[in-house]
Amino acid sequence: MNITTSARSRRTAALGIAGGLALVIGAPLAASAHVHVDPGTVSAGATETLTFSFSHGCDGSPTTALVIDIPDGVGNATPVVQGGWTIARETGGDGIPTRITYTAATPVEDHLKATVSMDVLFDESAADTTLAFPVTQLCETGETAWTQVAGDGEDPHDLDAPAPVVAVGAAAEEDDHGTATHEAGASDAADAADAAGTATDAGAGADPVARWLAGGALAAGLAALLVALLRGRARRS
Repeated sequence: MNITTSARSRRTAALGIAGGLALVIGAPLAASAHVHVDPGTVSAGATETLTFSFSHGCDGSPTTALVIDIPDGVGNATPVVQGGWTIARETGGDGIPTRITYTAATPVEDHLKATVSMDVLFDESAADTTLAFPVTQLCETGETAWTQVAGDGEDPHDLDAPAPVVAVGAAAEEDDHGTATHEAGASDAADAADAAGTATDAGAGADPVARWLAGGALAAGLAALLVALLRGRARRS
């Protein structure tokens, strides 16, 4: 009877440890299942290099292309040429790109990180707003439209496929020494992006909580294993 009880205790502890490890590993993987943009905060009237990154396919299928829609509030968008991608642009009547497509020379396997970039000029009229850059991820099998934007009162972490979002602060000004300074609106826009959960990692807000929960589960599993071992030794003695 003691041997059976001890074996069951060890199996229970092992399951607890396995569950904790699964949470530790699974939480960051779930948080990374988005298309991210960096930086997440910019200044109106300035040009910033935006880098879009991903490390997943479409339900495991390799990625063949990223199609990025350029929102209103952008004065110009210039794709950055980089190895491994070919680039196509669609422009409006004013010559400003409305859509940029990056096609992979070789499909990007699931769980490999890849990036594409563009230089973006933000209009001064976009100050103190947030701009979404909808992305359609094309894969060998299927596609994912990262185009959802949280509405008023909606938690962006509840979105299945959030669009990358950039907070646009006030235009940078030069002081008497010719150094660029920023008005308070820049921090206001950044605060708005944080409140919306739409900084560079749309899922990052939930990640620390998941890690704490996973760590707690792992600690509980280890404690159960220790108790089982101590009881086993006590019975044998």
